[in-house]
Amino acid sequence: MIPPTSPRKKSLMPSTSLRRQLRGVGHSLDAVVQIGKQGASEAVVKQVGQALVDHELIKVKVGTECPASRFELAEALGAEPGVGVVQILGRTILLYKRHPKKPRFEKQDKYEKGTASAAGKNDRRRPVRTVRTKRATRRTRRS
Repeated sequence: MIPPTSPRKKSLMPSTSLRRQLRGVGHSLDAVVQIGKQGASEAVVKQVGQALVDHELIKVKVGTECPASRFELAEALGAEPGVGVVQILGRTILLYKRHPKKPRFEKQDKYEKGTASAAGKNDRRRPVRTVRTKRATRRTRRS
């Protein structure tokens, strides 16, 4: 993959279908963490880490009085292990960190294998066929 040419986009996640999905879900989220005139202190970074464990996808609002630029903050917050910067839009940063046990947006291989082996051939349903008569339309299962 070609690295981004713009220094502003260095901290963003690679463009994938996961990033597209996260941007769509993150659109309706409210900001969980707000960064003010103190900037990204240790307490703020700790709060962001805890919010990512709780929510997996969060919005961080950067105040106008913040001394660091939004790109510097995104790079600093994305430097934590496992944290990805999904989007920087205006003064809002969208962050994602996969939950270690129960991911909502990415599927784990062991979960997929466990459900696939549990579902047998008996769980498959036959296709539904629509039968139209003069009186009514009814749905029946093919035999």
